[in-house]
Order: sequence, then structure tokens, then C-alpha cells
Amino acid sequence: MYKSKRYAYTYKDEGKTVADLLKEILEDAELPDLEEIVIGPWGGECWDDTEEGLQVIVNGIVENKEKFSQIKSLFFADMEYEECEVSWIIQADYSKLWEAVPQLEKLVIKGSTELALGEIVHENLKHFEIICGGLPSHIMESIQKAKLPSLQKLLLYIGVEDYGFDGDLATIQKLLAESDFPNLAYLGLTDSEIQDEITEAVFDSKYIDRITTLDLSMGSLTDKGGQILLDKIPEYPNIKQLELEYHYMSDEMMEKLEALPGVQVNVEDQQEADDYDGELYFYPMLTE
Repeated sequence: MYKSKRYAYTYKDEGKTVADLLKEILEDAELPDLEEIVIGPWGGECWDDTEEGLQVIVNGIVENKEKFSQIKSLFFADMEYEECEVSWIIQADYSKLWEAVPQLEKLVIKGSTELALGEIVHENLKHFEIICGGLPSHIMESIQKAKLPSLQKLLLYIGVEDYGFDGDLATIQKLLAESDFPNLAYLGLTDSEIQDEITEAVFDSKYIDRITTLDLSMGSLTDKGGQILLDKIPEYPNIKQLELEYHYMSDEMMEKLEALPGVQVNVEDQQEADDYDGELYFYPMLTE
């Protein structure tokens, strides 16, 4: 575990700004001993970009990189929906961050509004996670072209069109086909309204016989996707963990998947489709 500290303002910190939060971080006597920094709400309205929002923090790290040379983990915008809906979070351009923190091992970004990743080149990053209600195709393209030789865990929330996902199944297939992460052990393509189709796509990818954890959770997974897993997983003894939490599978399918030998299967949080005039609707867990 990293020695961690969370920096945030609450509603009680009236008048505080993102620049104030950056100043507190830079002047914190504990900073030299920290290995992980978590950025929570940063003052005012976290969806208001009039003062550049989170970009101030990202720029501050880049401009003062010597003060962050010991930091191995960064989490930008750790907020619950009561603090700020994920679709309201104004994100940042991380293009200059990669070079500024070469020692970084873990990066978690929450929110995709105004998010940019640029050209991703990093020798040491092991864990990369984006939590959002809709992942834009230009972000997937940056990840697809990324040079991350040490990456072990990739977790992406795909989301829905109304909140930023402007791709389709082909976009995800291209990401799987053209990316090159030789040490990937955990593949998470989650929170999608096309979760069944993604399930089929991962079994055509180069990563399926390498990974130990397959995460297809938080989306619209139904018995169709469950049957694909039931048929295919026995062919890949390398897969030891199946994360399927929050799904629309039947009790019978859940029992069959849990009975798969040699695999830990998480099928918690079963959902029921909404029925409107005889038409069924399946919603991912995180959108707005």
C-alpha cells in the first residue's frame, strides 16, 4: 500500500479555489513522504471550468515535478455523486503529465468531460483506470497507441452515448487489436450498454490467453454474454477471476458461471430490465 493523502474542499470551505488547493499541496510538510495523492472536490463548483478546473492541479504537478518525484499513484477527481455527478466533472489535458512523473505506477482519472491524454509514453505505469459515464473515441485512440510496456491493469468504463461514448463495437475491437500491452494481466471493459458484444470481442483479442482477470462488470451483460463466457472460459485456464458484478443475467446463468472450475466468479448485484410497453431496457451502472 502507498502512503496516501487526499486533498479536497467541502461545502464548508466557502471561497476556496482550485489554486488554493494546489498551494496547500505544494506547501504541505507531508508531501515529501507521500507516495499517493488523491484529489477530491477542488472548491467552488467542480463542473465550472472558468478557472481551468482540474487543469490547474495537473499543470501544478508538471511545473513542480521535482516535488512529486516520489509519488507513485495519482487519483484525479475522487468524488461521489453527492459531491459532483461524474458527467459534470471538468477534466484536464494530461499530455505533459506522462514525462513529468516517470516514476508513476498507478493513474486513476474520474470523468471524461474535456479529458485529453495526448501521446501516452510511460515506462513504469502498471495500473491505468478511467471512470466515466461515456468514454470518447479520441481517448480510446490515445490508449490504443499508448506505449506502456509495464501496464498490468487496464480498466475502462465505456459508458453511453448521451454522456460521451461516441464510438461503437468496432472502436473497442480496434483498441483490442492495435494496442500493445505485453504485461497486461487485468483487462476491464466495463459499464457498457453493449456488454454482450464486448464479451464476444474480448475472446477474439490477443489478450485473452494472457490475462488472469477479465472484468466485464457494471454493464448490460445478459444471458447472451453469460453463455459466451460459459462456453469460452474453460478454454483459457489462465483466467482465474471473472468480475461480472452488476448484470442482467438470470439466476440459472449465474449458478452455471459460479460452478466453472478454477475460476472465481463475482455475479453480485443482479439487475432487472425496465419494461416499457413490452420493450426491455438495460442500463449500465454509471452514466450521468
